[in-house]
Amino acid sequence: KILELFETSDQRHMSADDVYGILREQGNEVPIASIYRTLSQFEAAGLLVKHRFDGDISVYELVPDKHHDHLLCIKCGSIEEFVDPTIETRQEAIADKYGFEITDHSLYIYGVCKNCQ
Repeated sequence: KILELFETSDQRHMSADDVYGILREQGNEVPIASIYRTLSQFEAAGLLVKHRFDGDISVYELVPDKHHDHLLCIKCGSIEEFVDPTIETRQEAIADKYGFEITDHSLYIYGVCKNCQ
């Protein structure tokens, strides 16, 4: 049910509490500890990616087909995904300059979304 929720929900980034609340709304009583365990197992299996956008709260998303970065609203918590070829090219140039081989990276931009401005 948890994996199905990630596959079918319009909400791409969910915390364990989000999953718990949605499952309860659907009439499924799943202990929160089981949700945390399952999310960790899905992350270990390469099905989900875990992000720590804001302090102690972790959110998960399905492993994306393509790399993307995130814009995060500090007021409402909304998350927008984006891809920018210029940023990707610049990161590669910086890594080359310092003799680094990029194995993974993530960019989180914090600000205030248009709805909260």
